[in-house]
Amino acid sequence: MANVIAKGLREQSYAVDIAQDGVAGLYQAAINDYDLIVLDVLLPQRDGFEVCRELRKRGNTTPVLMLTARASIDDRLTGFDAGADDYLTKPFSFRELLARIRALLRRDSQLRPDVLEIGDLIVDAASHRVSRANHDVQLTAKEYALLEYLARRTGELVSRADIAAHVWDDTFDPFSNAIEVYINRLRKKIDGQHKDKLLHTRRGEGYILESRH
Repeated sequence: MANVIAKGLREQSYAVDIAQDGVAGLYQAAINDYDLIVLDVLLPQRDGFEVCRELRKRGNTTPVLMLTARASIDDRLTGFDAGADDYLTKPFSFRELLARIRALLRRDSQLRPDVLEIGDLIVDAASHRVSRANHDVQLTAKEYALLEYLARRTGELVSRADIAAHVWDDTFDPFSNAIEVYINRLRKKIDGQHKDKLLHTRRGEGYILESRH
């Protein structure tokens, strides 16, 4: 199920890491900065309730969406008491899972606004639509994911390592030139013939999305 969910989320432009058991999950949560944790209850070594309690004990405030076949009220209460933010029982539709993930990610609307504006570039995170100077820009799922990540950090220098961790995932080959390829594609689509260039490269350091007009 983890592989199926990961495949579906990657197709929706999310970067996904998979942990096969509770101990691995706690380790990955300790060394990586995640926007959301989807946590099954029936895990080997340490179950989801234990993992969630330990995360909160460590001060980890990452939103947690629990998945489980255990649908009783007592199980739900145990999940919420452990520190879960939402609880989805199996079987579930993937569309509902996506909706709950989006709801958790935008719970803090100030930190994650749905509409991002950089000069005359508009990125609508709810619909994944992008426009520049009132003209729609057609992007692939991965191009959009890269643009949204840069847009949420407008004006900041974003390193190649940051992009690899947040836009790709644990399957990314560090020796690949994929990031440079996608940056060049984005630059052509976003900046094109526009006089005000938004996507800037700082050689050897990373990339900055901002209007310098």
